[in-house]
Amino acid sequence: MPTLDPSYLALLERIASALDRMTPPAATDPDFDAADAFVWSASMSELQPVRRVNKVDVELLRGIDRVRDQLLDNTLRFAKGLPANNALLWGARGMGKSSLVKAAHAEINASGAKRRLKLIEIHREDIDSLPVLMGLLREAPHAFILFCDDLSFDGDDTSYKSLKAVLEGGIEGRPDNVLFYATSNRRHLMPRDMMDNERSTAINPGEAVEEKVSLSDRFGLWLGFHKCSQDEYLEMVRAYADKFGLDVPDDRLVAEALEWSTTRGARSGRTAWQFIQDLAGRLGMTITTS
Repeated sequence: MPTLDPSYLALLERIASALDRMTPPAATDPDFDAADAFVWSASMSELQPVRRVNKVDVELLRGIDRVRDQLLDNTLRFAKGLPANNALLWGARGMGKSSLVKAAHAEINASGAKRRLKLIEIHREDIDSLPVLMGLLREAPHAFILFCDDLSFDGDDTSYKSLKAVLEGGIEGRPDNVLFYATSNRRHLMPRDMMDNERSTAINPGEAVEEKVSLSDRFGLWLGFHKCSQDEYLEMVRAYADKFGLDVPDDRLVAEALEWSTTRGARSGRTAWQFIQDLAGRLGMTITTS
């Protein structure tokens, strides 16, 4: 048997090592009792527990009463083992879309519902690993809300097909113990110029665009968030001030809150929260959200 050149063997070893590094590790059975919230790490194929979720109480989310009640009702039905829909929370920035998802999760668990919910955040760039994650959750004795914040697709990105298959169209379908909640600034998750480009280059333009738009149709519940009025903005500010015991005369609170929103060119729940953080800091007070 001929002897291989040592340099050739060394090259083969380097190639084998590189391939090992490129291959994602096998998914391990997670400890779902470690926490009520997790972050999915696609590179490690594991769920990382979150000991303390960055959230606000649901009663502090003002100006979104209708969508708040709809999401709470949908989540409660899911926790009771009843039919519920995947939800897309779309619309204006800073109006509490992601805050509502986290608040609903905490509220339902605090209510003592039939099934304790586990919240799992998946990052936008890891959407194509959803089938692996679903494999971990399908047989687990828990109910899960998968949460993707700021979901959208651009350019030649085809990972939306993985999401479509998981939501409704895959051969296995969505597990009964999993719901998918996503937030986005876009109602249809894809920019208009992307759809126009699909239309102009496709053999059958109508079918190409329909495939893109149909992704949003996989969400049975569409919840729209819109810019708030000045009164709603001030209601948010007052609610935060009361919650955290910021003892400031109302006329001063209103004047400073309005000046804060004017300098930022926006009125939203996020703007109100940022003002409260600044006010608390100037007053020498600390505030906690959970």
